[in-house]
Amino acid sequence: MILGMSVATFTLLHVVISLIGIATGVIVVYGMWTAKRPAGWTAVFLVTTIATSVTGFLFHSTAIGPPHIVGAISLVVLAVTLLALYTFHLAGRWRAIHAVTAVLALYLNVFVGVVQAFLKIPALHDLAPLGNEPPFAIAQGLVFALFVALGYGAVKRFHPPGA
Repeated sequence: MILGMSVATFTLLHVVISLIGIATGVIVVYGMWTAKRPAGWTAVFLVTTIATSVTGFLFHSTAIGPPHIVGAISLVVLAVTLLALYTFHLAGRWRAIHAVTAVLALYLNVFVGVVQAFLKIPALHDLAPLGNEPPFAIAQGLVFALFVALGYGAVKRFHPPGA
């Protein structure tokens, strides 16, 4: 039991929160690419992405592992995102910092999603049963390249030079 729920129910809740975080993150990054900030979607993205990391820590574990490290990094990145947005109101360089950290937070969520896909989807698991085979590395490399491009574009469009 986790928070009064069966492990299966809690896992489903965690996955649903994660997917909402990813979907709303895509909307937020699209908003940055169009030089807009969808305030409501941004709030949902931040809350669900924080909730994803927090609920991830609640799973029973005997040792600190990669999921804990990614979750901790995500929470630090999200703290900076929150500061940029709600404390510094995207003033000056904080606008670019917000763009970079929001895209990075989304990337970390997608990174874990790809890991989970290779663990849980039989066809993908068969391609990379240990998680270190070329199909897994290629998938993660493509995701990383996509997010580097998204982050670069988000900063350039959401924080134009001289802004």
